Amino acid sequence: MKRRISVALCLAAVGAAAIAAGTMGATKKATASSITVWLQVDAQSAWPQSVALANDAFAKQHPDVTVNVQYQTWDTHLQKFDATLAGGNTPDVIEMGNTEMTKYMAAGAFADVTADKGKFPNSSSWLPGLVAFGTYNGQLQGVPYYAGSRVVIYRTDYFKQAGITKTPRSLAELTADGKKLMATFAKDKTFSAFYVAGPDWYSAISFVYDFGGQIAKLNGGQWTGTLDQPAAIKGLTAYKNTFLALSRASKTQDEAHPFPTTPFAQGHAASFLGPGWQYGYALDPKAGNPKLKSVISAFPMPSHVAGKTMPAFAGGSDLAIPATSSNKSLAEDWIADFTSNDSEAGIVKSGNLPNSTSLLHLVVGTPGKQLAQASTSGWFVPTAKNWTNVENANVLRNMLTQILAGKKSVQAAAASASKQITSMLNAST
Repeated sequence: MKRRISVALCLAAVGAAAIAAGTMGATKKATASSITVWLQVDAQSAWPQSVALANDAFAKQHPDVTVNVQYQTWDTHLQKFDATLAGGNTPDVIEMGNTEMTKYMAAGAFADVTADKGKFPNSSSWLPGLVAFGTYNGQLQGVPYYAGSRVVIYRTDYFKQAGITKTPRSLAELTADGKKLMATFAKDKTFSAFYVAGPDWYSAISFVYDFGGQIAKLNGGQWTGTLDQPAAIKGLTAYKNTFLALSRASKTQDEAHPFPTTPFAQGHAASFLGPGWQYGYALDPKAGNPKLKSVISAFPMPSHVAGKTMPAFAGGSDLAIPATSSNKSLAEDWIADFTSNDSEAGIVKSGNLPNSTSLLHLVVGTPGKQLAQASTSGWFVPTAKNWTNVENANVLRNMLTQILAGKKSVQAAAASASKQITSMLNAST
């Protein structure tokens, strides 16, 4: 509780700090020798060439300015950013997941770049979803970076060994195929036919939306958690049954410990549900197994309704400039370079969707086509300024662990989570 209060106070002070930074901006901009950029480790592992292209282009514009790229992890970057806000030493550019933007925009933590929108490539054709979650009160505060979706990445050779000749078209078929795989590779006690980390809420909540449920509803300005409603309970129950039958992943460790590509590359998983960029990561010589190139493929996660696709989390990232940065112009130039057509092409090649509809032609092959198909029926988190508090408190992850470990029934765990979500989303701070 003390940490949350301190964060709220430091966010409230951002506006005043931004004004002070603005008065010093001209002096610091003229003498700036470096800018600091925070990107998620995904960029370091999956599309480093796009980062290098941006840095090279920026160096030609600003030969006397060094770009200090610092890679962060999803589970710690917000706490670190909160600390820099409190200490007045924020980076000049920060990558934020689109679920994280609203809270910080509402607190005035990011600079308004609306007037400079035209300097960013393809800004007239940005994906509407990314624009929406980078905009607050009509101000553009987050530049679309990339969009993501999730697909099932699988080994064709393992499916063939289990006698499976086609990819499943329903959740029931996926389960039946998975049981064949579990039987075929029964000697491997760590084997998963369908690997998914137990607390991976991005995957689990897709089941909720597939059955017609949702996380929360907004009515009359008040949010109400709805994971305890009948449709959501059906989805959570389906997730529990799928996990217990087909996955030997941890019931307590998140999807980054380990990445699903690790057991997959090591031969301990026939398939896994993950973002498209993990397709390439599974083949990486350092992190994966390039020998799998001839036997790896992908398909959209099937719905419980035969022939339909399960709604996928409409993920993605924005690039924001902290309001206290004294290098706004330089930061904008670097973002423009990093979202250029060439850089976006590298990001797409790694298994993501581009930030613009004008670049969708870049999405080809596997898993690109499957990602595009999966993205047509997506879902998103509640657009509440306090949503980040729900994520930081691990409400959904804790609920899933309780369900899978048998500590609570699906109904009891969902009721507790819904109560927490209602309280957090409606909190005044």
